[in-house]
Amino acid sequence: MSYIAPVKDMLFDIEHLANIEQIAQIPGFEEAGLETAQAVLEECAKFNEGVVAPLNVEGDRAPSSFKDGKVTTTAGFKEAFAQYAQGGWQGLQHPTDFGGQGLPKTIGAACGEVLNSANLSFALCPLLTDGAIEALLTAGSDELKAIYLENLVSGKWTGTMNLTEPQAGSDLSLVRTRAEPLPDGVYRIFGTKIFITYGEHDMAENIVHLVLARVAGAPDGVKGISLFVVPKFMVSKDGSLGQRNDAHCVSIEHKLGIKASPTAVLQFGDHGGAVGYLVGQENRGLEYMFIMMNAARYAVGVQGIAVAERAYQKAVQYAKERVQSRPVDGSLNASAAIVHHPDVRRMLMTMRAYTEGCRAMATVAAASYDAAHNHPEADVRKQNQSFYEFMVPLVKGFSTEMSLEVTSLGVQVHGGMGFIEETGAAQYYRDARILTIYEGTTAIQANDLVGRKTARDGGQTARAIAGQIELTEGELARSDSVAARAMHKRLTAARRALLDVVDFVCGNSKASPNAVFAGSVPYLMLAGNVVVGWQLARSLLAAQELLAKGHDTAFMQAKIATARFYAEHILCKAPGIRDAIVEGADSVTGLAIEAF
Repeated sequence: MSYIAPVKDMLFDIEHLANIEQIAQIPGFEEAGLETAQAVLEECAKFNEGVVAPLNVEGDRAPSSFKDGKVTTTAGFKEAFAQYAQGGWQGLQHPTDFGGQGLPKTIGAACGEVLNSANLSFALCPLLTDGAIEALLTAGSDELKAIYLENLVSGKWTGTMNLTEPQAGSDLSLVRTRAEPLPDGVYRIFGTKIFITYGEHDMAENIVHLVLARVAGAPDGVKGISLFVVPKFMVSKDGSLGQRNDAHCVSIEHKLGIKASPTAVLQFGDHGGAVGYLVGQENRGLEYMFIMMNAARYAVGVQGIAVAERAYQKAVQYAKERVQSRPVDGSLNASAAIVHHPDVRRMLMTMRAYTEGCRAMATVAAASYDAAHNHPEADVRKQNQSFYEFMVPLVKGFSTEMSLEVTSLGVQVHGGMGFIEETGAAQYYRDARILTIYEGTTAIQANDLVGRKTARDGGQTARAIAGQIELTEGELARSDSVAARAMHKRLTAARRALLDVVDFVCGNSKASPNAVFAGSVPYLMLAGNVVVGWQLARSLLAAQELLAKGHDTAFMQAKIATARFYAEHILCKAPGIRDAIVEGADSVTGLAIEAF
């Protein structure tokens, strides 16, 4: 089936949850109101539906290949990427000073979802380039910015993030790649990096590697890591490309999913040392790399929403076409499309509620990013920065975990045919499986949520969010609709469960860290569930108000029904998760290692 971008749902979230017209009041975003959002999203949908989405299946069946040190991407990718760059899509939310369009993340994130729904493997290339741009904007010297940013923003060149090494996965304190300083201020880089997305390809004329390495004499551990720009081809003073740098791809991985995306092993310095340029100051590389990492973590959460949307669309189409068995209520005397069967409807509604809910959460998080980075008032920036930082592990962790459930349900809706590759449902399941792993596993996101985002400020941000949720509960209580009452009941219980866990985390993180971190992932899933429920509650209230005014009756009724379903089938799980965290730590930490 062809992919259809959910533009109407995105615009609903952008208008009624993210309040795009308020963002358009921020200096620099005056032209980025709802009208602009609609125009950009419609054009984005047109491009991705017509150009990028048709390459998705082919990329899975005929992935990128490696031969004689070169990577050849799937047929059609190179041409599609050229159109992507020519359309200005790479620079959508980057500064106009470097050729970007300067649009808010609220619009850019929605376009990112459309691109990833169309073709997850293709979308990974611009995703990593976005991270490289953010790192250089924040920490790069004026000289580095002048040389690299315009070509990255235009999509003429692409970027990568080089952290992981064979002996150093998530523990970057073990990084061994070394950087030797030269008298002219440049460095020679030596080492091996693995799992480098689009580390080598044929879609752009140059690849800009951002590489973590240690300068001789640097402190041990993460405090001794520096960040370097290492281009594939050297760049002359006039901006033209020179000789090949000593940075080479030696192989690409054979993966479960995202097969068209080349995941490279890169070797630096086999022929005298790769030329690298220091980003910022020595020994602050991890700090700078986390700029890329946080941008990528949010983007990976959006990938989870994107692949879930694609799986949902395919499952709905199949359920409406596949005829099997009579309805259990006897409403038809002949076999019917399986969409008539209650359990199939439950699965489809679960897929829909998760996807729309996580989209709402990500959209609101993007709006807080825009305010945190651009609002003229310092207090507003600070408040939104705290909210956004709390949201990042939820958007990444919860949205990617939900994508596994949604894509698995997509296979289940197809029945036996879902297990057959030619059907296409299995690709979404396989592609989604990496999302909970890269850019930090779910446990790493949960550790971040516990340590940096909850315990560090004594739960202040978490409790402030709970306070906002309670205000929404008050609005629900003033509505007499069945859906609002159901949401009020479940949201109130979920918020109280969340607060209990916040108290547990803050009260025990120092005295009983094993007990707290045993429940870190459940805490992340609880917090994500509550925040998604909160945003769907806000959706419900907005939809009820618009329905009363006669706006788009079918769409608003569907929004209300989806929110009610989420409350009664997913949000209702929150108190049980609270019990597992607060009362169940001993069953995780109490066993001797030998018991495993």
